[in-house]
Amino acid sequence: MIFEEVVALSKPFDEAVEAVKHALAAEGFGTLTEINMQQTLKAKIDKDIAPYVIIGACNPTLASRALELEPQIGVLLPCNVVVRQDGDRVLVEALDPNLMATITENEAMVPIAAQARELINNALARLTEPPALPDHT
Repeated sequence: MIFEEVVALSKPFDEAVEAVKHALAAEGFGTLTEINMQQTLKAKIDKDIAPYVIIGACNPTLASRALELEPQIGVLLPCNVVVRQDGDRVLVEALDPNLMATITENEAMVPIAAQARELINNALARLTEPPALPDHT
C-alpha cells in the first residue's frame, strides 16, 4: 500500500502494542478503540491468524479542526494504527493522514493532515529510538 508509514520492531507482540499506545500518547493521541482481529476472527468465524491489533487513535485538537472544515471527515477518523505479527518481527502500520487532504480535495485540510502526519511519524520514530540513558549526574 502506498499510503502508509511502516516500522518494524523486534520485540514481543504485546510489548509492541503497549509501546505503540505510549508513543501515540506522547504525541497527543488518545486510544479510542483497540480491536484484536486475531481474537475477533477466531470467535466469529473460527479463523486463525497471526496476532493483529487495530488501534483507533485520535488527536482531539486536529480532529476538531478537521471536522469544522469537513463534517464528513468522520468516516476517516480515528487514525487507525495496525500492529501485526509478521514472522519474527512486529510491523506497525499507519495510514498517511495526507490521504485526508487528497480525498476531500479541500486545500484547508492540507496543514491539518500535514500536522497529523508529522505527529504520527514522530510516534513511529519513538518506537525505533533507543531508550534514553538514565542521568547519573
